Amino acid sequence: MHYKTSFLRPLFDYLEQFYPLSAAFKVELEKSCKLIHIKKSKYILSPIDTNVYLYFLVSGLVRGFIRDGKNDISTWFSTGKEIIGAIRHPHQQPSHSFEYLQALEECQLICIPYTLIDLLYTNYPESNLIVRKLLALQHYAASERAILARIPKAMGRYRKLLESGLDISRIPLRYLASYLGMRLETLSRIRNKVLTHDYRLCC
Repeated sequence: MHYKTSFLRPLFDYLEQFYPLSAAFKVELEKSCKLIHIKKSKYILSPIDTNVYLYFLVSGLVRGFIRDGKNDISTWFSTGKEIIGAIRHPHQQPSHSFEYLQALEECQLICIPYTLIDLLYTNYPESNLIVRKLLALQHYAASERAILARIPKAMGRYRKLLESGLDISRIPLRYLASYLGMRLETLSRIRNKVLTHDYRLCC
């Protein structure tokens, strides 16, 4: 099998930064994973879907969000080259997702079934090492989001977001406002103030 030309090459490269993958491990991924393309603004996952996959975002931009009545609350963004998924209790049977995953740009994703992950845990010891490192990254990202959400002042939350390294220029302001827990008008005002201040400093 020609792994260099496989549609899974981006996923292999990503996982191998944590631990080398055996040929048999790659074969299992080849047998069970699939590549999908999602158009801009379409849902990758919604509450009408059963939450049975993790996804590796090859290219594009994705947001996770929940609905509170008529309001969308953005919970995270991904700009690619990482594993993403909706909230799912590890000990429960597959169920419908209450979280939405939406493509904010045209996206290419690799679908990784949870059933495959269970098989890899059982048969390939390297999977435990890889997942442990992935979970550490996910925990760190979740902790950063939790800290951001607890900063009381809107300006402080915006400054914290800028420090995160997220490419916010690609994300529509209304989704950023939702993520930061502020009105769109407030975000626009803060953004303009920061841009004006930075311009004065550099000039």
